[in-house]
Amino acid sequence: MAVRPHSRAALFGAVALSLSFADPAPAQIVVYDPSNFSQNVLTAARELQQVNNQIQSLANEAQMLTNQARNLTSLPLSTLSQLQTTVQKTQSLLAQAQHIAFDVQQIETAFATTYRSASSSASSSGLIATAQIRWRNSVAAFEDSLKVQAGVVGNISSNGSAMSSLTSASQTATGALQAAQAGNQLLALQSQQLSDLVAVVAAKSRADALEQSRITTTESQGQEQYRRFSTRSGYQPGNVTMFHGN
Repeated sequence: MAVRPHSRAALFGAVALSLSFADPAPAQIVVYDPSNFSQNVLTAARELQQVNNQIQSLANEAQMLTNQARNLTSLPLSTLSQLQTTVQKTQSLLAQAQHIAFDVQQIETAFATTYRSASSSASSSGLIATAQIRWRNSVAAFEDSLKVQAGVVGNISSNGSAMSSLTSASQTATGALQAAQAGNQLLALQSQQLSDLVAVVAAKSRADALEQSRITTTESQGQEQYRRFSTRSGYQPGNVTMFHGN
């Protein structure tokens, strides 16, 4: 069936009207910019490196704090009370010095009386009495010296044990504080051993000094006694033959 001219014109008009009211299609064209993409990648890489640096910095700070905590850790071992007890024992032995103690005033008094030169006005019984006092002082001083030496020798065992413990603690110290404290205690132990040595020398020197003083005073007393004996009436000095030959 043939389409009439006026119908054909109406059809074209309807199509044109419908196209004029239809929504235009949005543009969906994607544009790729290589330069911008590369710049974005570099920026992300830099930011990632900064994050890694911050993480490493935090890790270093955490390790530093751990090391500081380790260095501030106190040594669990202490030999101070043991060393103090040992020193007190030695001091107690020195304090037990008999007759003439380690005291300047006592020494001055003794040498002004008992250990002075024999007086011509002293009685014979007085000379004998002071000689006995000097002899007892010398014996007591040697006894005191032996006691101090025995006490110091007894300290060797405990000092050896302390030295072993402190050396082991120093070698296994987890931080600077522990190592320093172990070293300080080793120095304290050395000081205690030196004080023991001083005590032994002092006690021995005291005994030797008193004995030498006794010998010197005895010589002076012997000279006085001989003077008295030689000036007695009826005494005639002469040669005496102790042994007769065949």
